[in-house]
Amino acid sequence: MKIGIFQFCPRFGDIEYNLNRIKNVLIHTDADLMVLPELCTTGYQFISKEEALDLSEVIPDGVSIKKLTILCRKKKMYLVAGVNERDGNGCYNASVLLGPKGYIGKYRKMHLFDEEKLWFQPGTDQFHVWDLGIVRVGMMICFDWIFPESARSLALAGADLICHPSNLVLPFCPDAMVTRSIENKVFAATANRIGKEARGDKAPLQFIGRSQVTDPKGKRLLQFSSEEEGVKTVIIDPILARDKHVTARNDLWEDRRVGQYREKIKKKEERK
Repeated sequence: MKIGIFQFCPRFGDIEYNLNRIKNVLIHTDADLMVLPELCTTGYQFISKEEALDLSEVIPDGVSIKKLTILCRKKKMYLVAGVNERDGNGCYNASVLLGPKGYIGKYRKMHLFDEEKLWFQPGTDQFHVWDLGIVRVGMMICFDWIFPESARSLALAGADLICHPSNLVLPFCPDAMVTRSIENKVFAATANRIGKEARGDKAPLQFIGRSQVTDPKGKRLLQFSSEEEGVKTVIIDPILARDKHVTARNDLWEDRRVGQYREKIKKKEERK
């Protein structure tokens, strides 16, 4: 199957512009599945909870979902995109999985980064995998990368491909995702954005780009620079992610010593 990434610079607060930008680019692109950045329809650097709520939408009835679904139907493709989800009086940093037949599912970011904790509620659902027939897909968002449990949970649930919408400002993720692919023997598609946002009196955020697709052996199948804008695609064979053997005698799942792993951590006071 052919998977793709659209790396670009969303315009903050201009949902209509961002949706038109996505449509005008992807309508000329052929892929079975396309991955877009985190919060790609709104931009990232909110300055108040009220602003975040004003720029949010209900899933799956919001304008972004409806317009992106039309695009999926026209192109007969699947799409993963980061959106600002409204639920009652609160917001979630979410990603959606859409397809030719419409809305399929969503994931709410569990590990919120820095000021995201001021605007969003953390997701509480377990990591989920959707079987699309041609591939089994799981989603995580940006800062989830730093917690190995995120990718491991998706791999244990059967994911062949982890779709990873991001707004990365730290430089470590592209290399870390190589390790996530190796240690779980999965494909991973990290779709980051580019550009800078500096709103109000906040320090500017410089997004690092460097979107990439990695394979179960950690090889980068495609990669963007820190400033490139556009679409890149690559052919993958999802079946390769289902063989968890490292050697003839070693299997990632069978060799796990779950009973020996310490999962509880000491409280801060106990560590002092």
